[in-house]
Amino acid sequence: MTSLLSSAQSGLSYYNGYLDAFRWVLPHSVKDLYGTLVSQSARVISLPLPLLSFLALPFFGGTSTSISLVFFYLTWAAVVWSHGPLEVEIIGTLIVRLVFYLLPAIGFLAFDWTFPGTAKSIKTFGASALPHQLGRDRLLRILGVSCFNIGLTVLLQAALEILFTKVLHMRSLIKVSTILPMPLSILQDFLRAFVVRGLLHYWSHRYLLHHGKQPLSKWHATWQHSVRLPFSLVATYDHPACYVVGQFLPTILPAYLFRFHVITLQLYLALVSLEQLLIYSGYSVLPSRIILGGMARRVDAHFLTFYQARKATNFGHWGVLDLVFGTSCKDTDDLVTDIQSEASKHRLKERASAAIEGAKTGVDEDENARSRLRKRSQKDSATSDDAEDSTVKSSGPRRKLTRNRKQ
Repeated sequence: MTSLLSSAQSGLSYYNGYLDAFRWVLPHSVKDLYGTLVSQSARVISLPLPLLSFLALPFFGGTSTSISLVFFYLTWAAVVWSHGPLEVEIIGTLIVRLVFYLLPAIGFLAFDWTFPGTAKSIKTFGASALPHQLGRDRLLRILGVSCFNIGLTVLLQAALEILFTKVLHMRSLIKVSTILPMPLSILQDFLRAFVVRGLLHYWSHRYLLHHGKQPLSKWHATWQHSVRLPFSLVATYDHPACYVVGQFLPTILPAYLFRFHVITLQLYLALVSLEQLLIYSGYSVLPSRIILGGMARRVDAHFLTFYQARKATNFGHWGVLDLVFGTSCKDTDDLVTDIQSEASKHRLKERASAAIEGAKTGVDEDENARSRLRKRSQKDSATSDDAEDSTVKSSGPRRKLTRNRKQ
């Protein structure tokens, strides 16, 4: 009994001291609260600076590029030294998702709502694809679910890191260090990650979200596929379980599998975010008609066919696996057809033939010019030889006449 009382007393004294220390850390005035908020905001704002400076490197050249690289390395080293690895990864991921997906998607929605006449002219399906037909309350619900799903996946990413590092005492899933990845290694990681992501996305989308009458299929049909034609926010509008299985895991697992550097991870997530932003937008005017345009058309066809006939096709974004396994929509083109149509649109074959003919003509003209120069030089040399011979012949009698006069 005495031991229990003593242990309880020691526990109470410990927690009392802990609470006293915690109260001491808390701000005691409005000025202290303001200073704490400013310092924490500065810590958060400083995290995306290395990524933004890295993305700005292609716009500079020469000496300025070297200066930018040095600036980027110093900024990145300062961020790693002043923040924990988990903080760098998670806050960086959240900022990337906000900057490259959520905020532009809200901007697209505002544009479609404010300027419907202009928006329908660049929508693939015209006025029928405008989101204002869903009503304000429905759009606010879609926005809220999208924000929740993004926040949920960021928390899951943090939970996985804590599980591996703090609970299982293993190395972190993402590499965080001051050593910067080389451009070639970044490209290799991108290639491997997008291939694995495409395979996982196709498999989960076909066999988990569109297979049978399991709960995931029902949730996916009543949430995301309740929208007839997509717009950018629909990419993240789904039941949370469906979004985790169909979008989050296929995206993050390749990064864990190859243990990306955190900079490679943020660049990879930026590309994925831009892909989701554009191919779900419903716009027909996109930066690339071969890749993004074809992906957007396949996404539109996937939504439209399921909404009208409850028949799912085009499970993958690239169209390659759908072509291989015969799950392409009959009314849409695959990746090969997109490339062929783009080539015929820009008349690449004619341009290539013209370039070859031009090269041949240039070679022939160069050869003719060389032969003309050769003939001219030969003619000039023959003329000079004849002149020398005539000079020698005329100088012979003069020498004889000079000798006779001397005699």
